[in-house]
Amino acid sequence: MSFQWLQMRIQEERERRELQARHLERLPGALQELHDVLAECVQSYNENLGADSADIQLLPNRIQVTVREKRDGQWQALSKVEVICVPDMPGFRVERGEYSLAVEVGLLPSDKLFYRDRELDKYLTMEEFTRRILDRTLFPALREQ
Repeated sequence: MSFQWLQMRIQEERERRELQARHLERLPGALQELHDVLAECVQSYNENLGADSADIQLLPNRIQVTVREKRDGQWQALSKVEVICVPDMPGFRVERGEYSLAVEVGLLPSDKLFYRDRELDKYLTMEEFTRRILDRTLFPALREQ
């Protein structure tokens, strides 16, 4: 005997699993896209404040940005932020010292990505997302905006 509610729930679960699989397939590409955008920001920072002021690295399942300041004639690390892939979400966790931000990554019907701050339940533009990642790292001495 097959109940209608059961068939509907099976279909819902099948669709949820397919969507989850698509999100997981897209996550490495999303990390690469985010790296490319952040790399442009770091390049602009370096062009204006010195070639060794900051660097960005794309590592397996994470992006790492380190900011340096010249002290006593040598470049010393000032701050660091990491963006880490979290497949279970799926999305990214931004970690900077004691600060942590969970951002879900999802797919729109057009296969474009969206980002959602889980804590605030708010969708983020790429500009907002990059600001949340980089602002306190690149400009720790300036007031937060």
